[in-house]
Amino acid sequence: MEQPNRFQKLVAAAKEQIKEISPNDAALELGCGAATLIDGRAVDDWKAGHARGAQHLERGEIELEIDEAVPDLDQRIICYCGGGSLSALVAESLHKMGYRN
Repeated sequence: MEQPNRFQKLVAAAKEQIKEISPNDAALELGCGAATLIDGRAVDDWKAGHARGAQHLERGEIELEIDEAVPDLDQRIICYCGGGSLSALVAESLHKMGYRN
């Protein structure tokens, strides 16, 4: 069995610190206005298509832009990407910055 590489280990550690939810649960929360949706993918992926209502805050820039986009540290934030790795890293960064939900 192949050992996980450093990126996979980083993502696994991030996933231990965050709460993952199903797409259905995310849709319910977003449908009633209870959360902000963040797309952490690269700009080309964003331009190719993204979830309705999502804000684009790319993985490498979110720490610089999140204060303006979501100033409330208690605001529920749902992060997504193509496969779950980048969104886990984004969610972990937000948690480290003091975002609680």
